[in-house]
Amino acid sequence: MALHAPFREKLGWRDESRLTFRVWPNDLDVNLHMNNARYLAMMDIGRFDLAIRCGFAGLVWREKLKPVVASALVRFRRSLAPFQQFTLRSRVIGWDEKWLFIEHRIESGGDLYCQAVVKALLLGRAGGWPTAELLRSLAVQAPATEIPDWLAHWQAAEGGLRG
Repeated sequence: MALHAPFREKLGWRDESRLTFRVWPNDLDVNLHMNNARYLAMMDIGRFDLAIRCGFAGLVWREKLKPVVASALVRFRRSLAPFQQFTLRSRVIGWDEKWLFIEHRIESGGDLYCQAVVKALLLGRAGGWPTAELLRSLAVQAPATEIPDWLAHWQAAEGGLRG
């Protein structure tokens, strides 16, 4: 994917990345379906593709930023079987001053198998890189924050978690 992404169609800030995969034997758990951790690993690949094709991977490289995930909200709906082909769809669905919220959907045959939203940021030497800087660097005209109501509730609920 990393070798092909730079040559694929460029994406805009809110466009969707689509990647196709197949479930291989090393993806399986003891129940002979795709292991839950593999779903999350595939989503990492989706975010990487999105970053390259939206243009902010170059920014990450130049500014020596580290993309990090702080949390994920995941819903597993169906099991992926051995050798089953599936599509991973990834897109930015919201942001605030600090965080990006990226949705991942794993689908096969028109059915939703897994849906997740990850809360991520770009980490620089001085801490989290402001989203406004990211938008400015990509020459994107967008509001300072754009978060769907349900996502704002999740964000607020996370504030109460201690650990």
